[in-house]
Amino acid sequence: MTSPQARHPATATAPLPDTPLALLGGLTPRQFMRRHWQKKPLLIRQAMPGFAPLLDRAELFALAGQEGVESRAIVRQAGGDWRLSHGPLARKALPPFKQPAWTLLVQGVDLHVDAVHRLMQGFRFVPDARLDDLMISWASEGGGVGPHFDSYDVFLLQASGKRHWRIGRQKDLTLQEGVPLKILQHFEPEEEWVLEPGDMLYLPPKWAHDGVAVDGECMTYSVGFRAPQRGGLAGELALRLADEHEDEVLYRDPQQVATDQPAAVPAGLLDFARDGLQRLLADDQALGCALGEVLTEPKPKVWFEEPVEAWATGAVRLDRRTRMLYDERHIFINGEAFRAGGRDARLMRELADRRGLDAERVQRASAEAQALLADWHDAGWLHLDPEVGGD
Repeated sequence: MTSPQARHPATATAPLPDTPLALLGGLTPRQFMRRHWQKKPLLIRQAMPGFAPLLDRAELFALAGQEGVESRAIVRQAGGDWRLSHGPLARKALPPFKQPAWTLLVQGVDLHVDAVHRLMQGFRFVPDARLDDLMISWASEGGGVGPHFDSYDVFLLQASGKRHWRIGRQKDLTLQEGVPLKILQHFEPEEEWVLEPGDMLYLPPKWAHDGVAVDGECMTYSVGFRAPQRGGLAGELALRLADEHEDEVLYRDPQQVATDQPAAVPAGLLDFARDGLQRLLADDQALGCALGEVLTEPKPKVWFEEPVEAWATGAVRLDRRTRMLYDERHIFINGEAFRAGGRDARLMRELADRRGLDAERVQRASAEAQALLADWHDAGWLHLDPEVGGD
């Protein structure tokens, strides 16, 4: 497949909080977060003036046919029934382009195409820990996925063609039964618009919406944000903490009396389990470390290629699939944690924030930091970028 692979810049500076952005309709990121984020929708006409798709239709469909790429095809059949198919999806397994009312969804395109990854950098006024992925939706005329709601924030950028959106904030979130999609049973739209290329719509979680391609086929880019479920996140953290805090303390019950209710759980065993959990949670540093590792864990089916070039001390950029975060004591990258302090910590934080370092900064790094960068290079987590020099 041929994909847009223009040179990735060594750095990707996040938008400044107090700079007005066309992307946000002239609002600054600080204003947007205060007024709209998780509060109310925002329609932005020409958020990206002159925008054109970063993949054409053939490239998108080829991507959907690859192993390791999450894709779905949704067809609304005669009579209103829905059919859902999961990828990889060969072209011959999909309906004709001219057939109305069907949609192809390709998830995580930013993991596979540099140009799409670069597009997402414009949304980094939201913490990277929340920024998830970019999905591309292609739809024939009349195509859509039905009225539904998401549990996360989303920016819907129109890339080509036109899509008619209806939205509403309703209390009745009952879903239709017997369909393979999460479609609302009683959709009550309050506002509607037709979006053209470059237009964008922001929706907070739980806002019901329905988008349908009009006047021919269309393509929409959905920038979605991670919203961890509390119980699931707690479970992942508990597993990591338990692995790091194994001890040899065994349960003892020398005062246990003979019982005529052998199936009853002893109260002392419950206390023992509670004490173990409390000991795990009492270590704030370990908890923060586990959180950083969980948040940077690569997605399933993500892998990194070995570099073709040998390591050399120079400008570097993170691979588009690399997740990198930090806290006061640690650097987190692709599910691993590293202690960092002083000048090395500042360097690594800059790498995480800008997703790249120029040659001068790398050359001035300590031998230990340079060795770490070399290890990450050999793992495919970052790449040399010889086109960029020092400041």
